[in-house]
Amino acid sequence: MSTFSDAGAPLLIHLSTDQVYEGVKSFYEEDDETDAVNMYGKSKVMAENYIRSNYSSYAILRSSIIYGPHSVIPVEKTLPIQWIDSALSSGKEIEFFHDEFRCPVYVKDVVNVILSLIRKWNSGDKCMQMLLNVGGPDRVSRVQMAEVVSQLRGYDSSTIKSVSAASVNRGVASPADISMDVSKVVKLLGINLTPFKDGVQLTFESQQH
Repeated sequence: MSTFSDAGAPLLIHLSTDQVYEGVKSFYEEDDETDAVNMYGKSKVMAENYIRSNYSSYAILRSSIIYGPHSVIPVEKTLPIQWIDSALSSGKEIEFFHDEFRCPVYVKDVVNVILSLIRKWNSGDKCMQMLLNVGGPDRVSRVQMAEVVSQLRGYDSSTIKSVSAASVNRGVASPADISMDVSKVVKLLGINLTPFKDGVQLTFESQQH
């Protein structure tokens, strides 16, 4: 991989995850220790370490849950807000975790981060070595996410049943609180991150067109 360590090598932008963090505190910073609790997070830590060792120019983006409207070409995987909307629209009681926290990020904010990095690279910053938390400005639980969707759609919020993550056996460990401090990406790139409620509203508005 020596060609990727040479001067003038291309910029690699790698999408990592907030699940590299252990999940035992709130608002992780980029310099905090990575101690993933599941294989997905561990594999992302390995990828990050490989990139740091083998690439001279890179930007590693630790993303939270990415949400927003459907892509132009629909994907088979159900998107997070669309799944919550569909579940609540049934009128049946649905369980949501009250003790797992993330900083969901609006998809267009992720795009803006990537475009800003490319512009920075093209302007002459050819030795970029950057690690950024890329999340939204709000720390929310699954219950709070569902409550926002319910409010905006006018659903009966009593169907949202608050439960502990420990009450469900998902067959894989999941970190409790991997909310992130996103002040670095805001300051460095001048990105205005979309509040969660506003992003959900934009998601629904996009679906109407």
